[in-house]
Amino acid sequence: MVTDPIADYLTRIRNAIMTNHRVVEIPASNMKKEITKILFEKGYILNYKFDDDPRPGKIKIALRYHPVTKLTAINKLERASRPGLRKYTGVKSLPRVLNGLGIAILSTSHGVITDKEARTKRIGGEVICYIS
Repeated sequence: MVTDPIADYLTRIRNAIMTNHRVVEIPASNMKKEITKILFEKGYILNYKFDDDPRPGKIKIALRYHPVTKLTAINKLERASRPGLRKYTGVKSLPRVLNGLGIAILSTSHGVITDKEARTKRIGGEVICYIS
């Protein structure tokens, strides 16, 4: 049993990047699916597929690499809020990752969104992770 499924999700992606894997398979949950959709929309991953098997369900993520240099689009994945220490932020103190070049993913009353979307909607929430 995993006590922090989001940290496990980020660690599996981080480990796949370090070993230069093209595809990583992760157990699915609704929160992980929403984070995966954001990563795809922002161009950090190449593609994804949700396998909705009867019981566990899986997410297959194709990682994005540069064709010539073989560098990945994701440089850093960092968990912000964790089960032992939740981090909430208001609209005035939303984090900026790499001065706007990276993204912070937040869980809000409007769903799972990025920090830029939260600024435009003028809402705060729980900071899940930082990606650059």
